[in-house]
Amino acid sequence: MAHQLVDLARKTIELYVRQRKVLDVTDVLDDEPKGLLATRAGAFVSLHRQGELRGCIGTIEPQQDNLALEIVSNAISAATRDPRFPPVQLNELDDLDISVDVLEPPERVASQEDLDPKVYGVIVEHGGRRGLLLPDLEGVDTAEQQVSIALRKGWIDPHENYRLYRFRVTRYH
Repeated sequence: MAHQLVDLARKTIELYVRQRKVLDVTDVLDDEPKGLLATRAGAFVSLHRQGELRGCIGTIEPQQDNLALEIVSNAISAATRDPRFPPVQLNELDDLDISVDVLEPPERVASQEDLDPKVYGVIVEHGGRRGLLLPDLEGVDTAEQQVSIALRKGWIDPHENYRLYRFRVTRYH
């Protein structure tokens, strides 16, 4: 059985793709004991279809009033606004594998030696540019690979004097 956060993301995506309506979290969280509605955190919603990435959008820091609204917003964005992919279509809904990552606050680190790509996500930052990579991704086995990908995502040259941050996530499938 899928976790409550994944169910929330799935219901959000299905309603939005089918009817272009935004899910009202009070309709689905009536008996919620304040957890999702009282918590604020950054979150990523990742979509895979047939083993391939189909969309991934998230927030490093909370942008919404609570975690439920954060997931709703990011689920819609992952399905319809990831610039790497066309919007999810009706015929794809049944094939989507959805995961939700809830981020802990990032902490600055001195060097790549403080990273472990299986445990920590990474943020690289220089000026107004930022690149982020979630932890424990298939094919990312070293801190060097992780930082290199994050630098590319942030359009940051590896020779620039960038700052490194790490963060933990709780991943729900």
